[in-house]
Amino acid sequence: MEDKLLRYTLRVDRLLFKKFRYIAESEGRSANKEIEQYLKKRVAEYEKEFGIIETDKD
Repeated sequence: MEDKLLRYTLRVDRLLFKKFRYIAESEGRSANKEIEQYLKKRVAEYEKEFGIIETDKD
């Protein structure tokens, strides 16, 4: 079975990430899941304005 999850290293300011983690925890999510939610929201906003983004299936 193919793994659909991509591992990605994110480099970010330490203080900014501490604040971000606080927000994630207040929403009952891990920092990783909070990032995923932001990505989904941003992609949806973009596609609403400009249309569906076509990607390779790989």
